[in-house]
Amino acid sequence: MARTIAIVAMPDVQLLDVSGPVDVFAEANVQAGRGVYRLLIVASAPGYIRSSSSTRLVPDYVIGDPLAEKIDTLLVAGGPHAAVVTPDATVVDWLRSTAPATRRYGSVCAGAFLLAETGLLDGRRVTTHWAVAAELSRRYPAVTVEEDAIHVRDGRLRTAAGVTAGLDLALALVEEDVGRDIAMKVAGQLVMFFKRPGGQMQFSRKEEAAPVGRSALQEVQRWVAANPAADHSVAALAYRMGLSPRHFARLFRSELGVTPAVWVETTRIAVARRLLEEGRETPKQVAAHCGFTDADTLRRAFVRQVGVTPADYRRRHAHLAV
Repeated sequence: MARTIAIVAMPDVQLLDVSGPVDVFAEANVQAGRGVYRLLIVASAPGYIRSSSSTRLVPDYVIGDPLAEKIDTLLVAGGPHAAVVTPDATVVDWLRSTAPATRRYGSVCAGAFLLAETGLLDGRRVTTHWAVAAELSRRYPAVTVEEDAIHVRDGRLRTAAGVTAGLDLALALVEEDVGRDIAMKVAGQLVMFFKRPGGQMQFSRKEEAAPVGRSALQEVQRWVAANPAADHSVAALAYRMGLSPRHFARLFRSELGVTPAVWVETTRIAVARRLLEEGRETPKQVAAHCGFTDADTLRRAFVRQVGVTPADYRRRHAHLAV
């Protein structure tokens, strides 16, 4: 019997959150030579589902209609505005009653917000798109959000990070169901990593946010960003504001939520990422330019912040000048 994979798609859904996993499961059918999966798109109301790209999806099932088959795997797709849209109470109730009866359930990208509204994520480990991970954690404190993960498995729950990570999650599900050999064939046919190297924080740009806090603190932040190699010890930064180191550190943490040392390292890593993407300077030069004592110190900080080494990051993200 084919396993029924149902993907809930709300209005303004990110098309790839749906089509990506669907293509992986469909290719698994091809590579297995049999109908391993039956695929359903689930809508909240009759009619077309208009995606965020204006492409329209035709649902196979509308919530509230009789469902003739048992759902094996239930996934909730996300969308660009899923984190700020008021959840549809009818959909939340349907998910709350339907998901526990499936073999496994989960979400892709910001679809985690709709699933979290059901309470089914409480006490569980999940991931979502890096740009909304902090908001998911803030809004649903009972949920443990793994911000760097591409996808997370916690019991019957499966969640994927941003957009293309839905393909990674689907491939992991295929491996669970029909084995590594078929999953590797699917990955090869779709020209995707079987196991994607590194986490999603290597794609993050959140550390480049505008300065925050009172104007004097913002000026300090701009100074650090513009002069990453300078002395940015607490004593030096406090001197720029005319405060004692203790008062400065307390004020900085109160208004930015992190210590000066953590913020400075994050800012230096942001500069290092840009230099590595440009592909012109050696690791030693990048380290010096960004205020790290040597390439090894840069490497340790880079792995801690981004999840991959500077060398790996450059190989994947560099735009080398001709």
